[in-house]
Amino acid sequence: MSTESDIREFLASHRAKITPQQAGLPAYGGNRRVPGLRREEVALLAGVSIDYYVRLERGHLAGASEEVLDAVAHALQLDDAERAHLHDLARAAAERPARRAERPRSPLPDSGLRMLASMTGSPALIRNGRLDVLATNRLGRALYAPLFSDRSTETVNIARFQFLDPHGRDFFPAWQESVNTTVSLLRAAAGRAPDDDELTRLVGELVTRSGEFRTAWAQHDVRLHHTGRVSFRHPAVGLLTLDLDATELPAEPGLTLVAYRAAPGTPDHDALRLLAAWAATEETQHTSGPAVSGP
Repeated sequence: MSTESDIREFLASHRAKITPQQAGLPAYGGNRRVPGLRREEVALLAGVSIDYYVRLERGHLAGASEEVLDAVAHALQLDDAERAHLHDLARAAAERPARRAERPRSPLPDSGLRMLASMTGSPALIRNGRLDVLATNRLGRALYAPLFSDRSTETVNIARFQFLDPHGRDFFPAWQESVNTTVSLLRAAAGRAPDDDELTRLVGELVTRSGEFRTAWAQHDVRLHHTGRVSFRHPAVGLLTLDLDATELPAEPGLTLVAYRAAPGTPDHDALRLLAAWAATEETQHTSGPAVSGP
């Protein structure tokens, strides 16, 4: 992943999504060579010179002030997640960090593991920005059981399962929404950590092996994903749609605790109870196991 190319493609793709009418500009002439705004129109809306904006869109965000970045974000009508991503790209361009040697994975914070262990009635997991599943509670492992069935890999990764495993499409029945969420989370992570070698390898693998991922990755969409609803088609309990809450762990920036729940009295809540019974049966048949587990 190249920061300069990410900046170019991010700005150009979002410029192409906005028409002059949406930006409150008159559309002169009937033959526009670009589908959205021209560079000079973005420069006008942002209050910068055309030459300066062209430089920004060529990938040279280093040195751009927060005010300029916010003005460009306003001109391109970026939402909060996209605005934050633009600032992340600018920081990455300014720092140009040297590629670091791979470091051993640090242990998960005790506070996060205690939170997992206390959540006995809801599926929960801890993941990093690459969407590696680092730990689960019992119900979380049961919910994501298809991801843990492949023992050929040490790291359980949601994106790799979704796009490369033959069961991925069936497990995520709201396919397009789940694709958009997964890719936008990885795109945001790439903006925050452009020197993450493991993330670079993961994206390279997915771009090479999955045409759907490659197409979605090229859209340069990012989003915040703190709450929402997610559907699963579980092999043991069938279809269930759960509310999601995602919270970054204060003691370990970059790690996120994700918990799922369903309103009492709903079919989805009944499915969760069935999942808990199935998990208890599976655990009895195989091993008692720890209360909190990793892949």
